[in-house]
Amino acid sequence: MLGSLFSRQRLPFFGHLLAALVAGAFTTLTASPFELWWLGPIAAGLVYAGLFRLTPGQAALKGWAYGVGLFASGASWVYVSIHDYGYTGIPLAVFLTALFVGVLALFFAATLWLYRRFLTPRLAFLSFAGVWVLGEVLRTYLFTGFPWLLLGSSHVDSPLAGWAPLGGVYLLSLWVALSGTLLAELLLCRRAWTLAPLAAIWLVPLALPTQWTQPKSDTPTRVALLQGNLPQLIKWTPKGQRLAANTYSNLTRQVADDVDLIIWPETALPMAERDARLVLSRVQSNLAPDTALMTGIVQRNKAGQYFNSVVGVGNVEGNYQKEHLVPFGEYLPLESVLRGAIDFFDLPMSTFTPGGEKQSPMRAAGISLGNAICYEIIYPQLVAQRARHSGALITVSNDTWFGGSIGPHQHLQMARLRALENGRYVLRATSNGLTAIINPHGRVEARAPQFETTTLTGEFYAMEGLTPFTRLGSWPAWLLAGVLVLPGLVRTRQKTA
Repeated sequence: MLGSLFSRQRLPFFGHLLAALVAGAFTTLTASPFELWWLGPIAAGLVYAGLFRLTPGQAALKGWAYGVGLFASGASWVYVSIHDYGYTGIPLAVFLTALFVGVLALFFAATLWLYRRFLTPRLAFLSFAGVWVLGEVLRTYLFTGFPWLLLGSSHVDSPLAGWAPLGGVYLLSLWVALSGTLLAELLLCRRAWTLAPLAAIWLVPLALPTQWTQPKSDTPTRVALLQGNLPQLIKWTPKGQRLAANTYSNLTRQVADDVDLIIWPETALPMAERDARLVLSRVQSNLAPDTALMTGIVQRNKAGQYFNSVVGVGNVEGNYQKEHLVPFGEYLPLESVLRGAIDFFDLPMSTFTPGGEKQSPMRAAGISLGNAICYEIIYPQLVAQRARHSGALITVSNDTWFGGSIGPHQHLQMARLRALENGRYVLRATSNGLTAIINPHGRVEARAPQFETTTLTGEFYAMEGLTPFTRLGSWPAWLLAGVLVLPGLVRTRQKTA
């Protein structure tokens, strides 16, 4: 019955669009806080089913509908950032959110248009999975990129998780998409042979190594992650600056004698580093000689450029300046046109300069630490590059911008996947949650309550050794995706010739 609807085109085009919208919502449900990861293959199968009964234009509309369903449900936190913290009225915030969703959905429209236009039904289940992943790569890098809600990101807890240290999130996406197309072939065309590759995809990880890296020593490092939970709307006012200085100073004093490393979140002190020197000096005077403190802060150079940075006091060497900035939040595209147009385009500290590439890791408490500030943790290649030269990873973030939405849960899940991909502890210090200590298997060992002023203490180990993903990055998964596209593409060229 279901097979006849798709394969004989009895399903009207509106039905394809509805199926795509549902598939997009299903993909959101695979991610945190819902974590229904088993819906991923179903979502991919709904998008794949019946595509070759559609014209390229119709396929593009189906892809766009999937993107709308995905981002309208999964990135709804954008509205919170624009309205609650961007000083924007409801009508304009709704319009900007809808524009954001509609534009991002074009990535899926382009992916399915290309798939339908240049590929044939020959081994369509393979080429669809390959095109899907290449589309995710495009979304990761084009126009600075937005690799949020990649299909594989939600599988840190699924049976597929064992693939992550081998090929990272893109390999997970490939297997999820391929599982979806194989399921569609099984259910719609009754092709029993699909059970063999499905079993391989889901069972092989059970035989893969579970330990790719090892602790450098038997002695753990004691760490305290501070969560100030300060109100975002007054953060950059004189009152907010005083409140931040007092809050983080007091929290630090409470744990200074018990830990080796203290981490404050992104822009914990809402002021430039040179203005914060007195506060940091006072805090350092309460630290033991071997205790290290790292904090997110704004740096300003002699040329007047601002950098979103991590610096340290005490037993700390070096600093880090954020390399991958957030459009509209940390820099303004088309600044000469948009600056001053609406309040949202004039957010505090929206004129950052990106830091240099291949910065050396910081050293704190005798450990090399790779940094990823906030948004950077969602970029697999960038984090892998940091992990190659570090014993542990640190991500500081200001997730206050998400409010009470699902955004912080998705953000934490992606940080967990980075830990699993690279076999490294990830220490995640955030302004109001979700602050966490994540082990090299991607599991949360400790987590602070959200929306509370608190300190999360625990232990971690500096790790040595590299996972295959850390060593090679995403290139093998990208190459495999390209190979899966070739059968349909080659047939197309032969037919044209």
